[in-house]
Amino acid sequence: MVFPLCFALFVVGLYCVLAKRNTVKIVIGLAVMEYATNLFFILLGYRKQPRLADVQAPIRVSVANLDDFFFKAVDPLPQALVLTSIVIGVGVTALALALCIRLYQRYGTFDIDEMRRLKG
Repeated sequence: MVFPLCFALFVVGLYCVLAKRNTVKIVIGLAVMEYATNLFFILLGYRKQPRLADVQAPIRVSVANLDDFFFKAVDPLPQALVLTSIVIGVGVTALALALCIRLYQRYGTFDIDEMRRLKG
């Protein structure tokens, strides 16, 4: 049920990137696409637990059967990938917004079509 919502969020971001002419809106669309991808990765690592008392941290192994432990523990790899993705995404968003500001200083507008017209 939640995976189609991730896909819908990604499609909304893709629409912003492809259909909008404002550079700031394009950057926001890229950020929405990034958030949809991060949400998808987190949902891949989620496992529904039968009881809260059976849940253990994936660091501490005190279970005799390791297969039983890995069935009950949440996979930490998608969480680590998403943390890395968030840091990279913040850097990309900051760079893209800095480019938007420089384009605005040069052309006086955020509209891509207007920038092409002013370029000559």
